[in-house]
Amino acid sequence: MNPLLSFSGLPRFAEIKPEHVAPAIEKLLADYGTLVSKLLADDALPTWDGFVLPMENANERVTRAWGPVSHLNSVMNSPELREVYNATLPKITAFYAELGQNLALFEKFKLLRASDEFEGLSDARKKIIENELRDFRLGGAELPAEQKARYLEIQEKLSELCSRFSDNLLDATNDYTLLVTDQAELSGLPEDALQMAQETATQAQQTGWMFTLKAPSFGPVMQFADNRALREKLYRAYSTRASEFGKAEHDNTPLMDEIVALRGEEARLLGFANFGELSLATKMADTPEQVVGFMRELAQRARPYAEKDLKELREFASHELGLNELNSWDVSYASEKLRERRYAFSEQEVKQYFPEDAVLGGMFKLVETLYGLNIKPASAPIWHETVRFFDIRNAQNRLVGQFYLDLYARNSKRGGAWMDDVIARRRLPAGIQTPVAYLNCNFSAPVGGKPAVFTHDEVITLFHEFGHGLHHLLTEVEDLAVSGINGVEWDAVELPSQFMENFCWEWEVLQGMTRQVETGASLPRTLFDKMLAAKNFQSGLGTLRQIEFSLFDMLMHSNFESGGAKSILQLLDEVRAEVAVLIPPAFNRFPNSFSHIFAGGYAAGYYSYKWAEVLSADAYSLFEEHGVLNPDVGARFRAEILAMGGSRDAMQSFTAFRGRAPSIDALLRHNGLAESAA
Repeated sequence: MNPLLSFSGLPRFAEIKPEHVAPAIEKLLADYGTLVSKLLADDALPTWDGFVLPMENANERVTRAWGPVSHLNSVMNSPELREVYNATLPKITAFYAELGQNLALFEKFKLLRASDEFEGLSDARKKIIENELRDFRLGGAELPAEQKARYLEIQEKLSELCSRFSDNLLDATNDYTLLVTDQAELSGLPEDALQMAQETATQAQQTGWMFTLKAPSFGPVMQFADNRALREKLYRAYSTRASEFGKAEHDNTPLMDEIVALRGEEARLLGFANFGELSLATKMADTPEQVVGFMRELAQRARPYAEKDLKELREFASHELGLNELNSWDVSYASEKLRERRYAFSEQEVKQYFPEDAVLGGMFKLVETLYGLNIKPASAPIWHETVRFFDIRNAQNRLVGQFYLDLYARNSKRGGAWMDDVIARRRLPAGIQTPVAYLNCNFSAPVGGKPAVFTHDEVITLFHEFGHGLHHLLTEVEDLAVSGINGVEWDAVELPSQFMENFCWEWEVLQGMTRQVETGASLPRTLFDKMLAAKNFQSGLGTLRQIEFSLFDMLMHSNFESGGAKSILQLLDEVRAEVAVLIPPAFNRFPNSFSHIFAGGYAAGYYSYKWAEVLSADAYSLFEEHGVLNPDVGARFRAEILAMGGSRDAMQSFTAFRGRAPSIDALLRHNGLAESAA
C-alpha cells in the first residue's frame, strides 16, 4: 500500500519513500481528470452536491498526498527526494493550470452561479463559487488556444525556476563552513554559541569551532563576536549566497531575471499591465500605486526616527567602540553594545529566561485563557526525532485541532520559520474533519544536555507562527476552499500571526513563561521594564528595512522590465537611495536569497507584512482597552477573525471584530513612531 494514498488519518512519514511519490500523484491526477470528464459529460444543471463537492474531494486527495512530499522536501531534504519532487512538481502545476483554463468547467460554474440553488447556499459556499469564477478568469480560461498553451508553459517554467531558486539557496547555505581553531579569536561569543560551534566541528570530524550560515550559528557571531574580521568574513559569505561570487551552479541571478520576465508575460496575457496588478486581483489592496503610496507614506513617517537611530549608532560606535566607519558587519554588534549600554541588559541575559518548556507552556496557557482551549502533547508519526505533536481540545474536551512542532535548524531543512496546513477542517458524512498544521522554526537545538533557550526575538517568531496555526486550526467553516487559511486574501493572512506577537511584550503573559535556566527564577520585573523600554530601539531602522524590501518587490513586479537597461540589483539600489538610511556594501546580493518573492508566495505581496500590521495592531488595541487576557474579547476575536477563515472578505471580518474600519494609529504607536502621526 502506497502511504501517500492513505487518507484516513495523519501522514505516515516513516513509511514515505521517494519511489512512492510519482505513482501516487500520477494516479490521483488521472482519477481527478476522469472525474472532470464525467462531470462535463453530464448535461444536468450543476449543483453543489453533484458538481462542486466531487471536485473538492478529488482536489483534497491530491493536496493530502502532495502536501507531505512538499513538506519533507522542505524539512528533510535529500538528493533522492529533491529529484522526485522536482520531477513531479511540473506535472501538478500543468494539471492545475489546465484545470484553471477549462472553459467548459468555467461555464458549469457560471450556470451554478445563475441557478436558483445559488441563492439558498451558505455564505461560505457562495464565496467559494465567486472565488472560482474569479480564478478561472485569472487562470486564462477565456484565452484563445494559442495563448492558453503559452500560459501553461509559463506556469510550468515558473514552478521549476522557483523550486531551483530554493534548492540553490539551501545548497549555497549548506556549502559554507568556517573553522576557527584559536579560541582567542572568538571573544564576546556566548557560551551556548561556542558550545554549538564546537559540536558542529566535532560532527564534521574537525577540532575547534565551526560556524555556518544558518541563523543559530551566523546570528550570534554578527551580534556578539568582538573579532571584526570574523564578522566581516561571515557577513560577506552570508550576503553573497547563491550569487556569482559562489559556485556557478548555485547562482540565482539568471533565475531571478527569468522569473520576473515570465511573471510579466503571464500578467500581460491575462490583460493586466503588469504582474503587480495581477497579484493584487486576489488581495485587499487595489493597485500597485496604492501599495507604493502606502509604503512611501510610512517611509516618510519612519525616516526621521531611522536617521536618529543611525546617528546615535554611528556616534556610539565611533566614540565607544573605535569604529570610525560603521560597516554592515558592525551594525548588529554595535547595536547590541548600545542596547546594553543604554538599557543595562543584553539579549544574551534575557535569553537565559526563555527555556523551551517554559515558553511553550506560557504560550499554550495564553491561548487556553483567551479562547477556552486545552493543549496537550499527543502522538503521531513524525519525520525527525525532535518533532512533537499536540492536540487542541475545547472546554467540552472535544478535539478542535492538532499540530506538529519542528523547532530546530538542521542541514536538511530550509531556513526561516513557516506554518503550513496538513489537513483542513470540513464537514464529511462521518462528521467534522479535524484540521492539522505544521509549525516550523530554525532555532538552536539543546546543547550539552541543557534545554534549548530562545532569544526574545525567537519567542516572537514562535508566537507569530502559532498565530498562523490558530488561524488554520480554530476555523469553524465547514467547506474546504474557505476553511482556515484557505481563501484568505494574502495581505490579510498575516493579521492573526502579527496579532499574536503583541503578547510577547505583556508582563501578565511573560510572568508565566519564563524561568532562568540555571536558578529557576522568573524574569525580574526590572529586566522586563528594560526590555519594554528598549522595545522600539531602532524601530525606525527596522521599519525602513521592511519598506525597502516591500517597495523593491512591488516596483520590480509593476514598473520594471526584466532584461532591460536596468538590472534587478540596480533597481534595489534605486529603492535604497530613496528610502534607506543604511546602505549595504556593493557586493551584497540580497535579492539572490529573497525566497519570499522568488520561491514563496509573496511576489508583489511582500508589502502584506506592513499592510496586515496595520490591521493586527488595531485589532490588538481592543485587547489593550479591555484587558490583554480578557476572554470575552478573545472569544470575539476567535469568532470574527479566526473562525471565519476565508468565508468572507477580510475587511468584513476586521470591521465585525473592531466595530469600525482600520486605523494606522495603533501601528505607529506600537512602533514608537506616533509623534509624527499628527
